[in-house]
Amino acid sequence: MSTLRFHALKEALHRDSVSVEETERRSELYARNVFDQTAMLQYLTKDSYQSVISAIEQGDKIDRRMADQIAASMKEWALSKGVTHYTHWFQPLTGGTAEKHDAFFEFMDNGMGIEKFGGDQLVQQEPDASSFPHGGIRNTFEARGYTAWDPSSPAFVFGTTLCIPTVFVAYTGEALDYKTPLLRALHAIDEAATAVAKYFDKNVKKVNASLGWEQEYFLIDSALVASRPDLVMTGRTLLGHSSAKGQQLDDHYFGSIPSRALAYMRDLEVECMLLGIPVKTRHNEVAPNQFELAPIYEETNLAVDHNSLLMDIMGKVAHKHNFKVLLHEKPFAGVNGSGKHNNWSLTTNTGVNLLGPGKTPMSNLQFLTFFINTIKAIDEYEELMRAGIASASNDHRLGANEAPPAIMSVFIGQQLTQVLKELEGVTDGKLSPQEKTDLKLNVVGKIPEILLDNTDRNRTSPFAFTGNKFEFRAVGSKSNCASPMTILNTIVAKKLKEFKKEVDVLIDKKSLKKDEAIFNVLREYIKQSKNILFEGNGYGTAWEKEAKKRGLSNNKTTPEALKIKISKKTLDLFEEMKVMNKTEVEARYEIEIEEYVMRIQIEGRVLGDIAKNHIVPTAIRYQNMLINNVSGLKNLYEKDFKKYAKEQMNIIEEISLHIGKINTKVAAMTTERSKANKLDDIEKKATDYCNKVKPLFDEIRNNCDALELLIDDELWPLTKYRELLFIR
Repeated sequence: MSTLRFHALKEALHRDSVSVEETERRSELYARNVFDQTAMLQYLTKDSYQSVISAIEQGDKIDRRMADQIAASMKEWALSKGVTHYTHWFQPLTGGTAEKHDAFFEFMDNGMGIEKFGGDQLVQQEPDASSFPHGGIRNTFEARGYTAWDPSSPAFVFGTTLCIPTVFVAYTGEALDYKTPLLRALHAIDEAATAVAKYFDKNVKKVNASLGWEQEYFLIDSALVASRPDLVMTGRTLLGHSSAKGQQLDDHYFGSIPSRALAYMRDLEVECMLLGIPVKTRHNEVAPNQFELAPIYEETNLAVDHNSLLMDIMGKVAHKHNFKVLLHEKPFAGVNGSGKHNNWSLTTNTGVNLLGPGKTPMSNLQFLTFFINTIKAIDEYEELMRAGIASASNDHRLGANEAPPAIMSVFIGQQLTQVLKELEGVTDGKLSPQEKTDLKLNVVGKIPEILLDNTDRNRTSPFAFTGNKFEFRAVGSKSNCASPMTILNTIVAKKLKEFKKEVDVLIDKKSLKKDEAIFNVLREYIKQSKNILFEGNGYGTAWEKEAKKRGLSNNKTTPEALKIKISKKTLDLFEEMKVMNKTEVEARYEIEIEEYVMRIQIEGRVLGDIAKNHIVPTAIRYQNMLINNVSGLKNLYEKDFKKYAKEQMNIIEEISLHIGKINTKVAAMTTERSKANKLDDIEKKATDYCNKVKPLFDEIRNNCDALELLIDDELWPLTKYRELLFIR
């Protein structure tokens, strides 16, 4: 056994099980380190408090005088918690979070030091924009960018640092982060949904999009991860033979949580509660060493911030428990990968869930309006929805009989399918009095208030209605939720905006009553969007054929999927809804396609290194041992030595065969990479990496994994699946 593997296994096997007692109530811990409304009421003046609330609820601008007051109060609150530094906490297009810490410390004119934090420091800072992914928006020599305070997401204390959530924009004004387009999309859905909601309740003044994410992840002993170069460099195992026991017995899912994992979860939950992340659920997932946590629903912008913060906290807490958190969508072949289901709904300021059926026909009509408009939006922009969850890592998971396929479809269940059929079947044109009554009492009025138990779940559906919300199941586990949420809220906002125009035309020009006009437009939407509805098995080849007949896209790879992002249809959508301009959209496309190339490039380099410098030398070493054994047998048995050395000679030959194939395929992969790297066109480069470089990974892996079964376990250099996935 290699020295590194030996020590890694020894260390992992002798971990002490950490015991953490849950002594404090979650309600007492919650938001203790957050400058929320409770803290603001205590520290802010009445005027400055009202200024922040107006900024959050109405989007009003906070003037600099008020900003100075707020900053001074925020500083006092932070100092009371032992804070020494502050940072603008933002989400650049790297996929992670970013922060630069500055001390509160300043010199006075007399040379004395004081703690100082003013409105200027609170409202704005200037990080180097050209050092983050920018898609050509900034040149290397044009470095200026700005972070600007987002009052709608409260500041928080982590460690000894005050973290202030901000947007990140270029000097020229274009968004360089995930948050800015999301905020614009949330403004668009607020305006569009509020206008439609007023058909049913004139008191509606605001509509918030809510989000509840479900975060799946793997916990692996940190010593074992350190012994695997592929896990360290790429976040996934590029080779490794499946363990004899994986998830086939279904004995891990919802099972008793292992003690070390539970200790980690407890510490993580405490940190989350202190930071105002309302985590509620924890459990074992399907694959060995795979787990999930989920929070209570929140407003989407805050939920996205909390998920981004969580992914950072997870790694820091894991380090204390000698764990490594793997958020890659497919870190291990042969067992389930990880997703991040995004549960989405719309809620009014009056407390009504617009995707929750009410007790009366009128509230049912309101539900159907938002329900059908969402389906229609997905039908029109299904390719863009697919593009919103595209990445090199998520490509491994989509359609792998464990996650939704790359084909976008909507599942609504038998009961609602029947409701839509009945609504569609109403006579075209102006409704008769009898039809109005039938619709009110027989179709619209018969939807129960709670649909949660009236429809089965379809785990193969990428976008499923689950009783009072839609669940976007295809989002990858390490993705920033902002990207799919920006797209979803934008397309639904556009559809609601068009819906209102069509309804108003029928009311104003056709003299139809409001309900009658709504029914007429909804009926047409149902007819037009039937192709996107699918209740069956999304994994089967039959669905691929059926989806093709329906005209649905099946973009299985990221280079294919991303192309829609720079189509005229997409550019027009984002421009019209004022979410992103052409420059911002094209910049994001360039960043994402370049990231795809770089990730495949890195994986190819790492795989080539492991295969040539770890696997092949080990195979040769074992082969030499067998050759010496055969030579010894020849000396002993001379004439009959082949009889006794037959198996050894077969293994020697098989090893040579695999070594030859590995060397050949690694050389071919290197050649294809070199060819792709010479291409100036980023689309062609990505396509070549996808279609010519990446397929060689599996061929190299197959031969390496075959050698794992042939070579003496004591010699094998890499920690094996059975060791990675079953250490407790």
